[in-house]
Amino acid sequence: MQIDDWWGLIERARTAVGDRADDRNSPDDPLPGALTDVLAALEPTEIIDFSLKATEVTDSAYRHPLWNAAYLIEGGCGDDGFMDFRDGLILLGRETFTRAVADPDSLADLPVVVRMSRDESGWIGFESLDHPISEAYRRSQGETESLDAALETAIRAMTRPHQPAGDNWDVEDDHEMRRRLPRLSALFLD
Repeated sequence: MQIDDWWGLIERARTAVGDRADDRNSPDDPLPGALTDVLAALEPTEIIDFSLKATEVTDSAYRHPLWNAAYLIEGGCGDDGFMDFRDGLILLGRETFTRAVADPDSLADLPVVVRMSRDESGWIGFESLDHPISEAYRRSQGETESLDAALETAIRAMTRPHQPAGDNWDVEDDHEMRRRLPRLSALFLD
């Protein structure tokens, strides 16, 4: 699956839910279901390809600066939390994802992040893209064992990062956070 096609599927799901596409906090968040519906219309091999591309895209965001931004936005962020953050960032769409990976401080532009800084409703993270993928495959094939087997084999053959890329710094050092992420720091530290 080509990257443009992959992002196109994400965008179709986002378009289907309209103005509710940018916040994962709602108990009736419609985007995961919309993504499931979009994926369920694909051939089983395309669902597998979508999942593999999701792994590649998520891995591309495995970067210290983005993790440190997530730490600031969420008030802490461990390994699992950063995985959820990256999956949720994908659901915000290609433009937002690409900009945030290149410049994590750009997340300060997102209304959901501004709301989070005010302790209002809002959340970026999403527990796992695996859920809509598995459910779509189950709808298509009536089982997920063949999906799991195909993904296990393919992911084992992939070259994946063992450590986050990019500069790291002490996230507990407010001065350093202000220097490296000034706009987010203005929202969350000031």
